[in-house]
Amino acid sequence: MLATTLSFENLHVHGELLVKLLKARRQCFIVQNKWNLPEAEGMEYDQYDTPASRWIAVHDGGDVLAGIRLTPTTARCGMYSYMIRDAQKGMLDAIPTDLLDFEAPVDVNIWESSRVFISNKVPASSRTRVQAELMNQLIATSRELGATKVLGLVPAVWSRWIGRLGLVAEPAGPVMEMDGARVQVALMDLSKTKH
Repeated sequence: MLATTLSFENLHVHGELLVKLLKARRQCFIVQNKWNLPEAEGMEYDQYDTPASRWIAVHDGGDVLAGIRLTPTTARCGMYSYMIRDAQKGMLDAIPTDLLDFEAPVDVNIWESSRVFISNKVPASSRTRVQAELMNQLIATSRELGATKVLGLVPAVWSRWIGRLGLVAEPAGPVMEMDGARVQVALMDLSKTKH
């Protein structure tokens, strides 16, 4: 099992890994969760998949087991910035505006994690290992990018597994029901994380 961070600068080194990641996202979010999201050629994508973002893929052989997208909170692409901030500004119909307990930050030291998933192909006996690999790569990549905090809209069960992975985070908004899933914004402090 490997964890790879992809960017527009290194895509050529990793072959079809980004394509496989976007196909795995489609399987998770569109097929399984039945979310109404953009798709093309079997891949899920949105306006935040830009050269400013990074994508983390946990993969084994040819299969993507898990993934995350990282976007700087300073990102700008036309009228869009990053998903949590744009939702708070009322720009995204599918996400409530009251998802955060404070004004969405615009800070070079804070990155957003979004599109977090673990494939349903991962057996229960391997999920913790895959989660740990995903989070370790998230922390390493975030630190390399200069982040001290990561803000993410994640499944509301995050508090159950984050401690056992040695991570420190706090709720940053209310638990919400979105498209049949319970989600919450969490803020991870990388300075307090033991990794």
